[in-house]
Amino acid sequence: MPRILIIEDELHIAELERDYLEVNGFDSDIVTTGEEGLKHAKANAYNLIILDLMLPGVDGFELCKELRKILDIPILMVTARKEDIDKIRGFDRGADDYIVKPFNPNELVARVKAHIARYNRLINREHKQNDIQIRSLAIHSDSRQVLINGEEKTFTAKEFDLLYFLAANPNIVFSKDHLFERIWGYDSIGDNTTVTVHIRKIREKIEEDPSNPQYIETIWGVGYRFKK
Repeated sequence: MPRILIIEDELHIAELERDYLEVNGFDSDIVTTGEEGLKHAKANAYNLIILDLMLPGVDGFELCKELRKILDIPILMVTARKEDIDKIRGFDRGADDYIVKPFNPNELVARVKAHIARYNRLINREHKQNDIQIRSLAIHSDSRQVLINGEEKTFTAKEFDLLYFLAANPNIVFSKDHLFERIWGYDSIGDNTTVTVHIRKIREKIEEDPSNPQYIETIWGVGYRFKK
């Protein structure tokens, strides 16, 4: 049974989420603080984390950043904030999706199912991939390691998948919409803003000068291309 960690300080909301998830075949744990959430995430094997942004103590943005250091499972952020800047901050910290309160519990369940299914498909597909070596960049598919000049860089699941896809298809221009559909999936709910955020974070890790990228080029008005 897939297991979900709910990090939410409003207990009535957390219990509502848990009830709907359990009816749909998910096992759920509830914690009400960021500290508890990080502790549970380290100690247990979860398939997905539902993370509220407005938490006492450590807020959801910083907690997401810490979770991404140890986990590559999907993280779904939940918040009452509607501003685009908050969505961008969430994606920047490593979130995979974003849902605004108040929300339909059935929509939450649908997003959870979609992200877990997508994650499982990506994991299964990894075993068919080959390692890639392009100049100073090495990408190892089985271990999901990325190295620059022999130094390993830490990548989230989506950052790795996006980099691998581009590097495996060099010199081809892909639009943001195409990349969003390819990496996040047709069943994902969101927008292609997250592609821009992920490209920027990848460049910060693999480019000597991110403002003058040598690997991932921006083709203005079209999309992105990996230069071999």
